[in-house]
Amino acid sequence: MMKKHNTALFLLLLTLAFGTGASASSDHGHDQSTEAPQHQEANEGHNHEHGDEENRVHLNAEQQRMAGILVETLSLRAIPDEIEAPGELRLNSYDTSQVTPRIEAQVTQRYARLGDQVKKGQKLATLSSADMAEAQGALIIAAREWQRVKKLGLKVVSEQRYLESRVAYQQAWAKLLAYGTTREQIDRLVKSGDVTRADGSFTLFSPQKGTIIRDEFVIGQMVAPGDLLFEITDESTIWVEAHVNPELMYKVKPGAPARILAGDKWYEGKVLQIHHALDETTRTMRIRIELPNPGDHLHPGQFVTARIALGESSNKALMLPKEAILRSPDGDWQVFVEKEPGEFEPVEIEILRQLPRNAVIKGLPPGTRVVVQGAFFIQSELAKSGFAVHNH
Repeated sequence: MMKKHNTALFLLLLTLAFGTGASASSDHGHDQSTEAPQHQEANEGHNHEHGDEENRVHLNAEQQRMAGILVETLSLRAIPDEIEAPGELRLNSYDTSQVTPRIEAQVTQRYARLGDQVKKGQKLATLSSADMAEAQGALIIAAREWQRVKKLGLKVVSEQRYLESRVAYQQAWAKLLAYGTTREQIDRLVKSGDVTRADGSFTLFSPQKGTIIRDEFVIGQMVAPGDLLFEITDESTIWVEAHVNPELMYKVKPGAPARILAGDKWYEGKVLQIHHALDETTRTMRIRIELPNPGDHLHPGQFVTARIALGESSNKALMLPKEAILRSPDGDWQVFVEKEPGEFEPVEIEILRQLPRNAVIKGLPPGTRVVVQGAFFIQSELAKSGFAVHNH
């Protein structure tokens, strides 16, 4: 009886043990089946978040300041209304001088050469002339006679002689001035009274500050009145002669802003004057545009393209500075958008129209925060990090 009781107890305990194990195993399997999708979803969420972040650049305030990062809110702006016209660079004639002799002479010495920067009143060349020698001698004689007659006065000499002596001196003085001698040179010659100084030599001086752009002569050359010895110009400004369709002239006003494309660079200027007669060859109206020319990068004779502002049109569009738009690795146009403060992401856009400094774009909604300065730095940081920059 005791043996049967023990056997039954053993079977009951065994059944309970296996039942509990199966239940535990079943519960454990149920937990895996419900938790696995949740775990997978969490992992996918993490991977998705990392995918968004890997193409962004994070810069703190100090990094942005040092890199010169500037962000602006994209908005609709009026498109400038312009006309385009071909043109040619010319010397600024109002700041240009030609140095020529007024009498026949021979060049004996030069003091300046092509490309030299000269000041007003600086010596350029010395010449010698028989006509000048005769005029110098006549002035010395006339000056001596006038001084003697003037000292004697009308009480001693007749009024006729007095007037003749005075007029002779004034004419001799004026003749030297007409020959190109300066007042200072004439005064020194009169004060010296030395006839040996009437040797026919005289000096040409620079009439202005500027650069010598022509000096086609040699020492010993005989030159006639009006022969060009030096041409001097102030190169700080230069002119553009633009040819505009006469039908559009009523839209152009003096003082209007103008942009000039010379080579691959744009320059800012303004309309200086408008000609009042058609060009006989092109049958166009010429417009004179003045440009600053620091560094002497622009030179006469170069052909350019002029865009003259007529005001702002009623059409509005999204515009960005050209320096804000870069090429992406696959060759598309892109800009950097500020997703969060200090967080920048490249976004592809399309350029609709090129302006001298800006570009009309599409692909972004108004109100987007776009990097307008320092985009190249951000692109470099993105490239260096292998498209995974995290500078928190």
